[in-house]
Amino acid sequence: MCTSLAHYGFKTNYVVADGKGDELGNQVSVHDVGLSQGRLHRIFGSSKAVYQKALELDCDLYHLHDPELWPYAYLLKRKGRKVIFDAHEDFPKALLSKYYLNKVTATVLSSLAAKVEKFVCSRLDHVIGATPSITRKYSSINRTTNVNNYPILGEFEAKREKADHKEIIYLGEISEIRGISQIVQSMDYLDGVTLNLAGKIVDKGFRKELELLNGWKKVRYWGHVDRKQAAHLLTRSRVALVTFLPEPNHLDSQPNKIFEYMSSALPIVMSDFPLWREIVDRCQCGICVDPKDPVRIAHAVRDLLDDPAGAMEMGKNGKVAVEKYYNWEVESEKLIKLYEEILKS
Repeated sequence: MCTSLAHYGFKTNYVVADGKGDELGNQVSVHDVGLSQGRLHRIFGSSKAVYQKALELDCDLYHLHDPELWPYAYLLKRKGRKVIFDAHEDFPKALLSKYYLNKVTATVLSSLAAKVEKFVCSRLDHVIGATPSITRKYSSINRTTNVNNYPILGEFEAKREKADHKEIIYLGEISEIRGISQIVQSMDYLDGVTLNLAGKIVDKGFRKELELLNGWKKVRYWGHVDRKQAAHLLTRSRVALVTFLPEPNHLDSQPNKIFEYMSSALPIVMSDFPLWREIVDRCQCGICVDPKDPVRIAHAVRDLLDDPAGAMEMGKNGKVAVEKYYNWEVESEKLIKLYEEILKS
């Protein structure tokens, strides 16, 4: 996003809290306020530091992505600045599924977050929704634009490795609500198949639970990988999985990994949610299953592995769909147009 804005001619500053220091790359000035020291420090300490740096930069337009920055978005508006909030998820709903919150606490925080969200976001200049459903949600309180976080064309394009081994892949955050236990359990029914599992396990206790499952013997865990490593793992895999459990924040979500898999010409086994089924039906790029059922996940994977020609056709269909519709080049035009409109107003 920042690179697209910079290439179009906007002087672009990106404020982060990753501890990697300031830098200039792809015409984007990165300003680092220091590494967050845990969840509470990120919410209270790092957020305030990001706000202070933002004020120091004295920009014509501020584009915020994180809900913990809502109070500072409001303060920026109070100071007469132009502010956009970019919503990647339904945050109040997402709180209901946080593993570190008990049910009562999650419910209270979700209700509070919904009130703060409405108060702040109704007073900003614009809200961007990263999916159609999120955009519809905010349209009742402010002007909105749907800018989907689709992949950059060619980012995951590489020559597929030719091999007799049967490897499948899940790439992304590894947590209980993303259906990883069910994926690992499905390996019990897949002889001769290896699961490439790549991403950060958010809860150490959950990793121990996974390691106790029989299917873990067929898992190759890579840990967190960068974009280059991710692209390599995709080229050596034959089927991709994204079987999130039906949590409130998942049902209308649109994970970017779906489109990254499609861009890599991989057939996908994904959750049978209405929005996701629409993508499969439109593009003929995979199979929808009940994400809670390891047997059904395994059967779908086996069907694809046993039909290489059909799987390859699905992969090609997905890749063509990304090239035509689901790519950042298309979405970035909407972002540029929005910036121009707000800056002229």
